[in-house]
Amino acid sequence: MEVEETGKTRTSCAVFGETYSIPCDHAGKKRKQDPQPVVRIIEDEEEDDEGEMMSDHMRDSEEPSNKRVKPVVKSNSVTGVITPVKTPALKRIGQSISRSISFRTEARPLPPAPLRSRAKASSYPRRRNSQCWSDTVESHDLTAKEIKRQEVIYELTQGERQLIEDLSLVKKVYYEPMLTLDIMTESELGQIFGTLDSLIPLHKDLLSRLERLKGSEKTIGQVGPTLMNWFPCLEAYVTYCCNQVGAKALLDLKKHEKRVEHFLRLCQESSFSRKLDLWNFLDLPRSRLVKYPLLLKEIQKCTPPEHPDEDTLPDALELVQSIVAEVNKKTGEAECQFYRRGLAYLEESQRLPEIQLSRFLYCHGELKNNKGQRLHVFLFELALVLTRPGEDREGGQVFHVYRQPLPNALINLEEIPDGEAAGGGPFRGAFTGGNDKVKNCFRVSSRGRSKAHPYSLQANDSFSKQQWITCLRQAIVRSRDRTAQASQSQLSLHPDPALYHIADLSLSSDTEMADHTCC
Repeated sequence: MEVEETGKTRTSCAVFGETYSIPCDHAGKKRKQDPQPVVRIIEDEEEDDEGEMMSDHMRDSEEPSNKRVKPVVKSNSVTGVITPVKTPALKRIGQSISRSISFRTEARPLPPAPLRSRAKASSYPRRRNSQCWSDTVESHDLTAKEIKRQEVIYELTQGERQLIEDLSLVKKVYYEPMLTLDIMTESELGQIFGTLDSLIPLHKDLLSRLERLKGSEKTIGQVGPTLMNWFPCLEAYVTYCCNQVGAKALLDLKKHEKRVEHFLRLCQESSFSRKLDLWNFLDLPRSRLVKYPLLLKEIQKCTPPEHPDEDTLPDALELVQSIVAEVNKKTGEAECQFYRRGLAYLEESQRLPEIQLSRFLYCHGELKNNKGQRLHVFLFELALVLTRPGEDREGGQVFHVYRQPLPNALINLEEIPDGEAAGGGPFRGAFTGGNDKVKNCFRVSSRGRSKAHPYSLQANDSFSKQQWITCLRQAIVRSRDRTAQASQSQLSLHPDPALYHIADLSLSSDTEMADHTCC
């Protein structure tokens, strides 16, 4: 960048660390024949002469001047950077790059230190530009249904390609630099990233198989057998998804460290991230996994009855659905086990056997009690546990059990309608926020447990409240059915002694009775 001006005296101006000399005239009295100083800003050795020129009269209370300065068109690289010491008449600098600005030369030199513009966060689009299969071919002679089929298959192929790009980016931009710069230890990175590196060749394999199926017109005919043979590879997701529960907790913990937070923030502000954070990238494989059944259903809808895929697609769909269900089941068990280990009991009586026997979590999240305290509530398979979040000695998250947990089979659930008067009873004004009405609340109590008091809880919104109520009702019904089945099996193993004689009856005795009756 170069700044030129005609005049007698020179004033220095620092821009981006470089000093430019601006000659100017500081005559104290009026001159009629003084030449007007001309200011030109040249960028990349090309003169920018677009836009309208505006002039602005400047007056200085200490040293009057009749100098007129020819305005210049505002340049992107100068916007908000060159700022004279006394320029109260500059209007709306930096609001629009199409507007022009005026400069006035000053008697006092500008500060020698360079002025830096604030870095702006990347405006890179969050999603990639979508492209259809029809955009990749010049002409085709296909029916509307077959075009739709090719579009879905193309979406499947492009999804694989984009996932490979994202996973490779995560390895190159996040994992390797953090390991090289010692931002995290190799053990910590291994726990956070899990087996993500092994998923890249897995999806490259499917992409290469799909590419080999393309015909001369970029169409893919039979896709069912290829998917049927490849879907068993998705069982690798069991290990990856089960590890994600602990990975997320460790990543959230490490974000409190300045070096980690700074590195992740710089990455998120960069253009390659598309405004996604690290966890968004780490969660992409799981999102991709649950999309396979949806894509297969769409391909199946667009497949005509006489197509060769008509026989193989239903089997492929059933296979991938079973794999997704297995991954969900194992992930739920890992999540349940992870949070069970994180419970800290204040009393030994809080260690209910129902908590240890639970295999999965229905839901968990933040709720407020009637005192306004924020609790983290876990609805396990067989028990409801209220906790207060905290930290252990190493800074890890721990959940201190609050009051007495409730077995699901003994829970009584009461939905509190919105707008019900608080009455000052168990609510104590915590749910009302200064009003006399409660909102998004429900109450749980226990049957037959003396230490378990009723709990009045408030969700963040109506949607969250309905989710909790739905999960609680489901958990209560299943737990009671399980208890009933257990009681039934106990009765069958230990029948009433008074009924022992019924067991002595046999088919032969029934036959003998029938013979005697016939006689």
